[in-house]
Formats: sequence, structure tokens, C-alpha cells
Amino acid sequence: MAIAMAALFLPSCSTSNIFMGSGRHVDTSVEALDSIFFDNPDYQYHIRVDDKINVSVWGQDELSVGSVYGIYNSNEVYGKWLLVDANGNVELPRIGTMRVENMTLPVLKDSLFSIYAQWLVNPVVDIKVMNKEITVLGEVRNPQVFTIDTEQSRLLDIIAHANGFEFYANIKRIKVLRQVGEHVYVANIDLSENDSYLRRNIALYPGDVVIVPARNSKRFDRQITNIIPFTSTATAVAILMNAFN
Repeated sequence: MAIAMAALFLPSCSTSNIFMGSGRHVDTSVEALDSIFFDNPDYQYHIRVDDKINVSVWGQDELSVGSVYGIYNSNEVYGKWLLVDANGNVELPRIGTMRVENMTLPVLKDSLFSIYAQWLVNPVVDIKVMNKEITVLGEVRNPQVFTIDTEQSRLLDIIAHANGFEFYANIKRIKVLRQVGEHVYVANIDLSENDSYLRRNIALYPGDVVIVPARNSKRFDRQITNIIPFTSTATAVAILMNAFN
């Protein structure tokens, strides 16, 4: 599906690169932009440096770290996780150093199954990334970093987790930042049209940042609140006109 065709259905959703004009070479072809922000059924999370992962092997506590099968399962507070180091490695019980960076969870799970199968009969292995996060900033009632357990979430679901928009939220210019390799892209999404929510409710991936900017009237209201008690209305308007010029 070409992004030009998608624009017919998502007229207010566009993509651009925030490093445009900075000298960086970025693939901004139709196909590349489509693959970044539009639904990708083949998307899978890839393990990254500084990820915290749990390894669970059924009935084998000595091989597990933060096992979901144990009484005391995965918990960051108690340090029940392995940190992917700067080289993309983790230290696994009995196995030792193993490179896991850029591996999907199914691939890592299959790799560990093959290793443990040398010692165990039909080992049951589970892997979990504890710090898959989406950040929401700006004009929402509860801006924060949300930890998600799924491969992806929807934009409106994350906004709902943030308790919805604040009064001054500019829902015509919501931005979603997504890093792909060394480059960061931004999607500009307009949620002001009620009949197009479902079409603009794009999938969000771990690592995405959602920014909800404020409408210009927020600055005006703040300025007028500070000025009017000390000046005439005409003077206040004149000052504000100068402030916005």
C-alpha cells in the first residue's frame, strides 16, 4: 500500500523526518515511510541494549532468572532480571555469555530451547522483556512512561491510559516519534475528525514517544491572566499582540 494511497484515507496523517536538512541520509521513499508508521503485521520486538529480560524454565529454578513460574516471579524491585549490556550480551546461568541484541523473543526462546534440550527433556522456556515502554508527553492528564506487555498498542489506548486529553490539547497536531536504526521519524496525526478515529488510531511500538502539543490559546490565556489585573483591557491586548509578533 503506497503512502499516497493511504493519504486518501488518512488525509491528516503524514510522515516526515526530523533530521531532514541535517545532512543525514534517510530513506524517505513511499515504501520506507509506509513500513514505519502504517500497520505492519510482521512486526516483532527486537531485544535492545539496556533491556531487562527474564528467563523462565519450568521446574528449573537454577536456570531461571525472575521466573514467571516461581512463587516470586519477575520484579524489578528485587532485581529479578538480566540486563543486556553494551555489547548486546547477557550472562545466563550455566550457559554463560550469550549475545541477544536484535533477537526477537521467539528466536531467543527457540535458541534457549535447543541449548536446554541437551540437558532437559522437552524444556518449557519463556522469555519476557520487562521494560517495553511507550512515553506520552504534553497535554494529557497523566503524562508518563507506560510499560506494556504486548508487541504493540494503539494510539487511543495509550491516550486513554494517560487519562485523556487536557483542555488545551491540540488534537490536530499529535506527534508520534519512532526510532528506526539511527534515524528518528515523526508522524503528524489529526484526531479532530470524529468519523476517522479508527483510521488514524495507528499502532504504537515499544520505544515510541507520543507528544500532544498545546493550542496557541493556552499561551494567550496565561498571558492575559497575568496582565489584566494590572492594566486596562486595551493595554493588555496591545502587549499581547506584541508578544505574538
